[in-house]
Amino acid sequence: MSTHLQSAVEKSAIRKVSLRLVPFVALMFFINFLDRTAISFAGPNGMSEDLGLHAAQFGLASGIFFIGYILLEVPSNLALHRFGARKWLARIMVSWGIVSLLFTWVSSVEGLYTLRLLLGVAEAGFFPGAILFLSMWVPARHRSKVLSLFYLAQPLTVVFGAPLAAALIEQHGLFGLSGWRVMFLGVSIPAIVIGIVTWFYLADSPRQAKWLNAEEKEWLSGELEKENSQKQSSAHPSLRTVLFNGRVWMLCLIYFGFIYGLYALAFFLPTIISGFQQQFGTSFNVIEKGLITGVPYIFAAVVMFFWSRDASRRGCKTWHIALPALTGAISVPLALYMDSPMATILVMSVTASSIFAALPNFWTLPTQFLTGASAAAAIALINTLGNVAGFSAGYLTGMLKDATGSYTVSMMVVGGFMLLSAILMLLLNAKRSEIQPAHLAQEQSQ
Repeated sequence: MSTHLQSAVEKSAIRKVSLRLVPFVALMFFINFLDRTAISFAGPNGMSEDLGLHAAQFGLASGIFFIGYILLEVPSNLALHRFGARKWLARIMVSWGIVSLLFTWVSSVEGLYTLRLLLGVAEAGFFPGAILFLSMWVPARHRSKVLSLFYLAQPLTVVFGAPLAAALIEQHGLFGLSGWRVMFLGVSIPAIVIGIVTWFYLADSPRQAKWLNAEEKEWLSGELEKENSQKQSSAHPSLRTVLFNGRVWMLCLIYFGFIYGLYALAFFLPTIISGFQQQFGTSFNVIEKGLITGVPYIFAAVVMFFWSRDASRRGCKTWHIALPALTGAISVPLALYMDSPMATILVMSVTASSIFAALPNFWTLPTQFLTGASAAAAIALINTLGNVAGFSAGYLTGMLKDATGSYTVSMMVVGGFMLLSAILMLLLNAKRSEIQPAHLAQEQSQ
């Protein structure tokens, strides 16, 4: 194939993957993140009062989700690799949609804990499975850009999801339910419907895609197989490879800091906004709170898009991950000293932007040196241990709020973990002079 023709086929194949798969998988992620964070909107809008929750109990309910998630993350991702993404991702979505639906009728703190635990079990494997699925379709040099488009779904979940959740909560009395119960009903049904659609819509590999022509299938499959064979030549694809790989464990710790910040913000930002009346004497209705909650994530979506675009153009450098972590570490405690709701939200926007700028670039790293079952296990392990932060952020933030009467210490802890991520990323760079695109790293290792 001539260079000109190959370039045309490459552009066409990547464009089709970006248009056909990325928006759909991003929609799945949108529903996923809205589903797991719905509790953050329900808490300050009637659920905590109806169930008698104090801050630590709310934090525990938010975080206990990750216990079931963590226990089944690696087995779920290995099952996805064995049975195929189409079937496994569809199964996950339908399962969590059914569990989410049951929140509509929860009546006790113990019942809330149980359902949050079961929700984590049902969702286990979705996020790393989605990352692995897209990595199996896109060569390394295009991966940062594609993953950033996928990751846009997460901040946009709050931008659009917060007002949506608020609108559902406003439907108090519908079907004889409290507003927060109506919200749980409303966010659970899309997961079941899209889960069923997933079974028929996705394909497990480029060779099975009816929407690619023969040249595109051949080029895409050939590029991915070449990358996989190069990585396999230097590392046998096994779980043992992952468990004894120091770089994987370093990535786990880096990811921990980002996820701690992400979920501390996601679970408690609506509650912090509800506290503006006591702190600044400014009150907002439910819809206004939903709109304000989305503001930091609007900034985050824009910054993430352009930051990842730069990383894709230059090749993902260490500073594409370390600099946002450092910025977030500084901005989190700075928000505590603002003297108005607007200033507080603007600084929190910097924090949200920092977290989301780093995450899609971070996820290009594991598949630079692992493939196949090893890549599946590594991505699941990093996400599993990183998501220990999901439990820690919810519980510790609530506990420290109860103990101190404010969020000051809690936010200091968030800043500390993000600073740890920045430091560890620099230490990782000290062992390898630059985090490069996979195909360059592979060439140097030959």
